Amino acid sequence: MKKPARQSIVASFGLLSQTASEAESESRRSDTASENFTPPAPRVPAGVIGATQRTLSDIREERDRLQAIVDSGVGGIVELDSSSIDPSPFPDRLPDDDDADFQEFKRSLAEDGQRVPVQVRRHPETPGRYQVVYGHRRVRAARELGVPVKAIIRDLDDGELVVSQGLENASRQDLSWVERAVFASRMEAAGVRARDIRGALAIDDAELAKMRSVWRALPGDLIVAIGRAPKVGRPRWLELAAELAKAPSQIAVARETLSADKVRAEPSDIRFQLVLGAVSAAKQPLEKQAFDLMASDGRSVGKALFGSREIRLKVDAHSANEFASFFRAELPELMKRFEATRRGR
Repeated sequence: MKKPARQSIVASFGLLSQTASEAESESRRSDTASENFTPPAPRVPAGVIGATQRTLSDIREERDRLQAIVDSGVGGIVELDSSSIDPSPFPDRLPDDDDADFQEFKRSLAEDGQRVPVQVRRHPETPGRYQVVYGHRRVRAARELGVPVKAIIRDLDDGELVVSQGLENASRQDLSWVERAVFASRMEAAGVRARDIRGALAIDDAELAKMRSVWRALPGDLIVAIGRAPKVGRPRWLELAAELAKAPSQIAVARETLSADKVRAEPSDIRFQLVLGAVSAAKQPLEKQAFDLMASDGRSVGKALFGSREIRLKVDAHSANEFASFFRAELPELMKRFEATRRGR
């Protein structure tokens, strides 16, 4: 049996050379087709995603044609209930440090309305729902305001969706370097070809290799816990990745550093610095962090050696027993002072 041709976005909304009336007629036919659309049977979630069925250039050309139609105001835009739209299965954002920018964005949308439509696809598993291709902030703002979302519905498989997001990301200036790297990793996991990843993010092979070195050395949960770190560029992320690649056991040090309430409360740029500092300090041998224990007359009676997980005191034989007895007696009071210091931070 001959496989039916797949309807493209160009067929749905009309070629640019069509007149406005022809485009409107095409839009009406598309609306009728949407009403008769039978959602596909729910598919079994799979870890392996099919390869992209259309080339990057096809998707880019289609997107540009669609944008021209949107700019001309000719059909194709529908209003959807914002509560019926789910996030993309391939998020391209890490959590923000604060919500001030979004609140300003929401205020602007409430006052001026939604000027640019979002793009969505029909949810592949849940009839009547949609997934964002791009426009996550507009969808979130509309949902919180309780207003419908202006949207364009596209028929995309997983590979096409992730490439379309990548094309949109290439023109965005507010994504941090690590967010772009994480999104590249998600495209690769989705089965997108390396050349299409490079084209989607406007990067070369060397840059993609650097991104790979970061996402392969740092577990995903660690990157998310650090956050988008907008002021931390590629060199510092590569430095952290190199440290962890040489000593994977230091991943536990990084996680422990990020588990502290005080660290979690810091901005993502500071969290990155604290993790890098902890990992760098942990790799140093204790002898590199030694302090002399000096008597009042200037004599050295031993050394204090500090590591990430241990402290050692080395005292000369003449003073060892006496110092040990003194130190044991002082430990309870020392711990009280330590706890008081922590509470006062």
